[in-house]
Order: sequence, then structure tokens, then C-alpha cells
Amino acid sequence: MRIHASFWRGMRDALPFLVVVIPFAVLFGVVATEAGLNVYEALAFSVAVIAGAAQFTALQLMMDDAPTWVALASALAVNLRLAMYSASITPHIGAAPRWQRVLAAYFLVDQVFALTQLEYERRTMPIAEKMAYFFGVVIPICVPWYLATLAGAMVGKAIPESLGLDFVLPIAFLAMLGPLLRTPAHIVAALAGIVVALSFAWLPYNLSLMAGGLAGMMAGAQAELWLERRKEGKA
Repeated sequence: MRIHASFWRGMRDALPFLVVVIPFAVLFGVVATEAGLNVYEALAFSVAVIAGAAQFTALQLMMDDAPTWVALASALAVNLRLAMYSASITPHIGAAPRWQRVLAAYFLVDQVFALTQLEYERRTMPIAEKMAYFFGVVIPICVPWYLATLAGAMVGKAIPESLGLDFVLPIAFLAMLGPLLRTPAHIVAALAGIVVALSFAWLPYNLSLMAGGLAGMMAGAQAELWLERRKEGKA
């Protein structure tokens, strides 16, 4: 019964994220069809990647006719934060069965990590309840992402090309950036990424984006270490 309660609690806690998940997934489906993908390709993109920032990054590069390796490398650079999520959550669910850990690795997106990490630090639970909560969170976040992508792709096919939807990409990135600036380290990472990306704007295939992303992650990590040392010095 406690496992079921954890699962339903996870679903309940994740419901507010639908306000963000559905619009962005619809937006991706629309822009994907504008970029030339058909409905099934757009859906497959969301199923395979399931990471909004990386999907928009790769899509923008595809629209700019960048080589495949550049699109893949840029999406990977954007998604390197997920490796940090994995390292952070491993102490909590590392003892789960392998098949559950495989699924958890796939579904460990920003919103899922934020909710589960907070819950695991707040409550003491056996591993079965932790995994039940994890998958409860996944259902309202990831399943609607697929469905909304499909809906957006189907709607996108009905929009005349003359209208043009390229402008929504920078708007989408700006909307995703704001909620992520939660700490000084996040702000340092964002500023470093902006400065480096603009400094290397002359590079072909938007490689400046990859350079900015790597610089931002390194600057953010260094800022985090500096802040931790400062806290320890004051303790």
C-alpha cells in the first residue's frame, strides 16, 4: 500500500509541470514540421531524445544545414547536465533492479530530477517506494510530452509555410532559461555561455553554441566549487 501511495504522490506532485511540458512539446512538434520533419519523425525525435533544450538545439542546427555530427555533438553538450543528475541521484536509487535503473536513466529529465531529489532528501523511504515515487513523477511529465509533440506536429502541418515559425526558437530558449537561473552558479554559467557564444559567433554551423555551452558548464562548476569553499571557510 505504501508503494502505491508513493506512486500516486509522485503523480500528484508532477501535475503542475503540465503547464510547462505541454506548451513546449506542442511548440517542438510545430517547429519540427516547419523544419521539414514529418509527423512520425517529430514524434520519434521526442521519444529518442526526450530533452527539450537538446531537441531545439539539434533542430536549429538541422534547419541551418549543419553536419549531422555537429547537431549530435551540440545536443550532447546541452545534455551533459543529465550526467550530473545521474551522479546526484545514484546514492538514492543505485540499489534498484537493473531494469528500473535503465528506465530511470532514460526518464531522468529536469523536472523528474528536481522533484525526486527533493522528495528523497525530505523523506526516508525504502528503495521500492523511491522507485514508485520516481515513476509516479514520470507519468504526468513524459507521457504528455510525447502526446503534445504529436499534436503539435499534426497542427504544424496545417500551418502555411509563408507564415514562418523560426522566431519561436529564440523565444522558447528564453522561456526555458529564466526558471533555471536559481543560484549564483547558474547565473555565472549563463553569463559565461553568452559571452563565449557571442565571441565565437563567426564559427560555422553554430559551433559557437557548443563552445558557449561547454564554457558555461565549466564556469558554473568552478563557481559552485568557489561558493562551497567559501561556505566551509565561514563554518
